Amino acid sequence: MDHDPVALIPAFQLERVLNQDQAGRRTVLYGHIKSQPALLILERAPFPTSQAYLGQIASSLQSLKNLGANDIYFWYLANSGYSTAEITPEKAEGFADLKINLIHPCTEQHIKKYNKQGMRMVVETPQIYAEKIRPYMLQKREQGRLNWVWNIIDGKTEVEDVIYRTPQGRDGDEGFLLLPDLNWDRKTIEGLHLLGLVERMDIWSLRDLKKKHISWLMHMKDKFIEATVKTYPEVEEDQLKLYVHYQPTYYHFHIHIVHVALESGATQATGKAIGLEGIIEQLKLMEGGAEVGMDAVALSYTVGEASELWTDIFEPLKKTGRASQPQ
Repeated sequence: MDHDPVALIPAFQLERVLNQDQAGRRTVLYGHIKSQPALLILERAPFPTSQAYLGQIASSLQSLKNLGANDIYFWYLANSGYSTAEITPEKAEGFADLKINLIHPCTEQHIKKYNKQGMRMVVETPQIYAEKIRPYMLQKREQGRLNWVWNIIDGKTEVEDVIYRTPQGRDGDEGFLLLPDLNWDRKTIEGLHLLGLVERMDIWSLRDLKKKHISWLMHMKDKFIEATVKTYPEVEEDQLKLYVHYQPTYYHFHIHIVHVALESGATQATGKAIGLEGIIEQLKLMEGGAEVGMDAVALSYTVGEASELWTDIFEPLKKTGRASQPQ
């Protein structure tokens, strides 16, 4: 090798961007180095584990911009080190390489949720749901953890972010709205992640869905897709997928709308995400009248070993031999 490898990178001259994937975390560039064609593949490296580095990163951020705030939740775009001395505030957002979420003040439940932990696959039978999970859901709803959801539904926060909503209060039990999920940076189209919230408060999770809700679910699905492609013309209908979580992070029914290219991490994996179309089809095929619903089926999903769902419900059931095992 007759050249210095380190000197090659600064000599790269960009011609065009070939590809971006992993929601913009990996970029492939085409260009030239000394008149010869070259590909430069850039990928976000994992954060260093050094506490010295991580301890100073919050105070060293540049061009920090708050994207929104609701109750105890805040989210930002920031630059982790690229020199912004010659970048105007108006252009700074284009150089942001960090999407930051802040929960303040956080609770013990938040700490458990985000702490590294082992995972378990459990089966929630209709009986376990009725006797254990439903009371657990009620307890969580009564702890005030849904204040940020009520703020959005009541039009107190994030009003300017709402992409679509039925006139507030007009449609009673069939009202709903659509807005960006706080985990999306709001600019990377292949990372698109929207959230559909229902106005009604009697549907806590997919367990409350019944045959009588089929038309409403189909109407919501159509409106969410229509509003998304209208707001983001770069996206076509068949580039979207809609799903719900079980167990959800919070007990107020909501639907996730994401780009099909969004990297399928744990939140889209089997044991967490359930396709909306699949739920609708399952309701259609159920035998019985309008009140038959998803509370009558067994559901398999993953839980963290630090979560109360495991420590207070499924682990004790396993020890007594009452818990069903995944097939």
